[in-house]
Amino acid sequence: MSEGIFGSVSGASHMTFGPVEIDVADVGDARMKRMVYPPGMRWSVDLKPLAGTEQCEHGHAGFLVHGALTFAFDDGCEQAYVAPAVVEVAPGHDAWVVGDEPAVLIEVDFETTTIPRLGLPDAHRHD
Repeated sequence: MSEGIFGSVSGASHMTFGPVEIDVADVGDARMKRMVYPPGMRWSVDLKPLAGTEQCEHGHAGFLVHGALTFAFDDGCEQAYVAPAVVEVAPGHDAWVVGDEPAVLIEVDFETTTIPRLGLPDAHRHD
């Protein structure tokens, strides 16, 4: 990774998940995560084999600070975000980086209890 916005975050644990660079730090009961998704990354191609699920089963809540991401659901709905943007996405989606820039997403989560603790929907719905 290059220096600056795409370098590792001081004080955070650094890891990779497939092509995604992730920095994680505990903050109280929550975790703050910075994920750098490279250009061309698609969840169903690059991360599905690692996750072992048909779709991404995580809910996402945070800020997209660089680049663009699109999330898609089985019913054909898509949520497209271009930085800077607030991101709230229900579990059960595919996702991909749009364009030739990395997407940088800052999230807050509670590992396996993120959805109920943040009051996020547990599935994509049309209300």
